[in-house]
Amino acid sequence: MPYKLYYWDGIPGRGEFVRLTLEAAGADYVDVARLPGGTEEMLALMKDPSAVSIPFAPPFLVDGDLLIPQVANILFYLGPRLGLAPEDEGLRFVANGLQLTITDLLAEIHDTHHPISVSLYYDEQKPEALRRSAAFLGDRLPKFLSYFERLLNRNPAGRKHAVGKELSYVDLSLFQLVQGLRYAFPNAMRVHEPHLPALIALHDAVAARPRIRSYLASDRRLDFNESCVFRRYQELDQQF
Repeated sequence: MPYKLYYWDGIPGRGEFVRLTLEAAGADYVDVARLPGGTEEMLALMKDPSAVSIPFAPPFLVDGDLLIPQVANILFYLGPRLGLAPEDEGLRFVANGLQLTITDLLAEIHDTHHPISVSLYYDEQKPEALRRSAAFLGDRLPKFLSYFERLLNRNPAGRKHAVGKELSYVDLSLFQLVQGLRYAFPNAMRVHEPHLPALIALHDAVAARPRIRSYLASDRRLDFNESCVFRRYQELDQQF
């Protein structure tokens, strides 16, 4: 049975981190919400009165009778099954910790354009967004990026991967992180990237992998847009 991925149609968002892992492994999966009636199916699962456990929000993954919510949790489950996690159990927890750090960064990226409330439009909180993005780009983003750079340089197995000797879901997530930041904050990334040779090399190596290259050229790969976690508002990137 194929894996069933549930996420909002038309939005790469957090679901894209799961898609990349499935695509890199050549796994059989269905992106349910992109099918006719798929969004309704997803919402019904989230409200199923007979379910033992229901997810708070997409993305979530269904594998047989098992429903797994939250990106880091999904990847912790998929990684060993798809050959995209270290074989060593201790390193698997390291990988999970790194994925959770990426999750923290995604929350801060989201808050650059929605610093007050997700229920308000961007234009209703633009002054606050300008202040939040200035603080994020000037302080928080460099800390996260330099951390990932140091991590790659200190990997005892070499600078090619975030953890262990082989490609893992963390590498795929770092690729997507760079892609998203280039879309949302191109000016800031032009300043930061010269100081991130290992991270950019990892990004380029992931992009060159045959399955990923094929996926990026396909219609399965959704474009970034202003309904995503990564949003391009020129005024938020102006200080660079």
